[in-house]
Amino acid sequence: MTTTRQSRGPDGLKERLDAITCITDGVCHECLTGEYAVLSRELAAVLARKRPSPLMRAHVKTWACAIVYTIGSVNFLFDPSQQPHLLARDLCARFGVSQSAGATRSREIMTLLRIGPLDLRWSLPSTLPDNPLAWMVAMNGAIVDVRMMPREIQEEAYALGLIPLLPENHNA
Repeated sequence: MTTTRQSRGPDGLKERLDAITCITDGVCHECLTGEYAVLSRELAAVLARKRPSPLMRAHVKTWACAIVYTIGSVNFLFDPSQQPHLLARDLCARFGVSQSAGATRSREIMTLLRIGPLDLRWSLPSTLPDNPLAWMVAMNGAIVDVRMMPREIQEEAYALGLIPLLPENHNA
């Protein structure tokens, strides 16, 4: 008998992961966007693959909240000038979790995975064109904004996977 990916890992991890993603999906589809749901699922999967998985500690609703809180922090969900926008306490309330519990677990995730503001791994795909970090590349030891470079360099950076897409407006 072969071991499937789903059956590996600590007992109950798959069930916890499923419970967490069910909760995150519900909240994301109710008051955020599908992009938040997708990134929340991806973040939950990354946490499940950690050994030992932190998801085995604390309540599933606390982890669900912390995962969306983390994605929200990267994408400035708590900034009233952004859309969508929620206050941190309102987000946590939707999960039935205190703001301090959601924020504490979110900080734990951010530390564990070295996540910071505008982190390209966890930015909403629709925001990548406006994310300044998406366009920064090292050239000859200097960090440059590839949008200011000739089109051939932009295309090469894209082909190498250094930028997420080709800039629409270029200076060449």
